[in-house]
Amino acid sequence: MMAIPPKPWPTGIAEQCEPLVRRVLAPNPSPYTYTGTQTYIVGAGPDVAVIDPGPAEEAHISAILDAVGDATITAIMCTHTHRDHSPAAAPLAEKTGAPVVGCAPLVIETDLPRSDEAFDQTYDPDRVMEDGEQMTGTGWTLTAIHTPGHTSNHICFALEESGALFTGDHVMGWSTSVVIPPDGDMGDYMKSLERLQARDDSIYYSAHGEPITKPKQLVRGMIGHRRQRENQILRLLGEQARPTPDFIPEMYKGLDPKLHKAAEMSVTAHLIDLERRGLVGRSDDIWQTI
Repeated sequence: MMAIPPKPWPTGIAEQCEPLVRRVLAPNPSPYTYTGTQTYIVGAGPDVAVIDPGPAEEAHISAILDAVGDATITAIMCTHTHRDHSPAAAPLAEKTGAPVVGCAPLVIETDLPRSDEAFDQTYDPDRVMEDGEQMTGTGWTLTAIHTPGHTSNHICFALEESGALFTGDHVMGWSTSVVIPPDGDMGDYMKSLERLQARDDSIYYSAHGEPITKPKQLVRGMIGHRRQRENQILRLLGEQARPTPDFIPEMYKGLDPKLHKAAEMSVTAHLIDLERRGLVGRSDDIWQTI
């Protein structure tokens, strides 16, 4: 995880990433969003798509509309429905008449402690995109790539003309993704990483952090990191059975206390995956090897 850089940040400013891609940073920095959520505008002609419109903050919606200018928004596309990604979809659609397309709606009811953004219960897409389905405009084509794991409804969008992939929170430019049960699933997350590893995308644009210019190298490292975490868990359980909180001091030395719950949820996701694979079990809140 990278430290949040000092201000000023380019909040509300349209930055050109490549000929078909601009990004606008939302004013929602936090320990879980880095400097904020990045909304992407795809297209250089009379029509554009908006990816991950972000939080429903008027200043951010106005910044998106200013960046779009005289172009027509023909699609508002969401990678998933955490509240830092999709709430602006509805007001932006109301202002522009553009359809909301992309991931499926999802509402999670849980008493588990949450360390990530809550789910957006207002998200109501006009169309849910199937895996491999495309949205097209003047000079651009976006293909939906289903990547469940961070959330069960997470998808990425591939820009066919340039080889770019919009990765939402599945792969980020500043930190590994948090996988929080019961909706977040580590087994699915690993399969989705392996799916991206098999692709030949040239660059990733994530919702948080800088562009990823060596995507295969990063994804390979992320897969290795998760396998290392699995091995840590199995080693610690080999020493003694323990509840989930007891893993954190050993596995995340020096971690900011504000992030302990996030780490605990990540370890829980690993434990559930290992349990499904028959490698660990539990009695009440105590985990042990089998």
